[in-house]
Amino acid sequence: MSKFADIQIDPAIVQRAARGDVRAHEIIYRAFATPVYSLCLRFTRVPAHAEDLAQETFIEIMRSIAKFPGEAALGSWIRRIAVSKALMFLRSAWTAKIQALGDDWEETTAGDAASHGISRRPDDALDLDAALANLPTVGRTIVWLHDVEGFTHKEIAKLMGRTESFSKSQLSRAYQRLRPMLAQHGDEAIAENAAFRGI
Repeated sequence: MSKFADIQIDPAIVQRAARGDVRAHEIIYRAFATPVYSLCLRFTRVPAHAEDLAQETFIEIMRSIAKFPGEAALGSWIRRIAVSKALMFLRSAWTAKIQALGDDWEETTAGDAASHGISRRPDDALDLDAALANLPTVGRTIVWLHDVEGFTHKEIAKLMGRTESFSKSQLSRAYQRLRPMLAQHGDEAIAENAAFRGI
């Protein structure tokens, strides 16, 4: 689970924010700015896009906070808005390329990895985060949503406008692609963890 769940905001602050209190808005923004930006960056891999999405997320949060149901934690609600904004961005990018969500499976090349500042040399410690960066957008997104954010395949399918079987098959493909990457770099701890989780 991500950092969102660890952030506690006094319900009185949320109520003040719902009434338009600017100071309460600022408190919520300061508490969640870093995890929202980090989540958006995980999806887009481009800092400028992540900044734009984070800003859009907070605009939506402040517009909608009066409708916050309060049944779940505020962090969970904010995380869902951020994920939704990131997926809408990715969908529009995929549509612009006239690509189906699953068609980018082979699009990541060594050049793409280098452009993200990821070394391909075994003597450079490649961690799981760097391995994920080598996945195509769809695979990386689904691995992140499922394994890190804790979304179910049903939730992922709904967010992406696809079927549960699509989510499951993309996750399986991503695991297949991660396995040799992790083994190639000889990171035994990560490889053991991946094997334990069925990667």
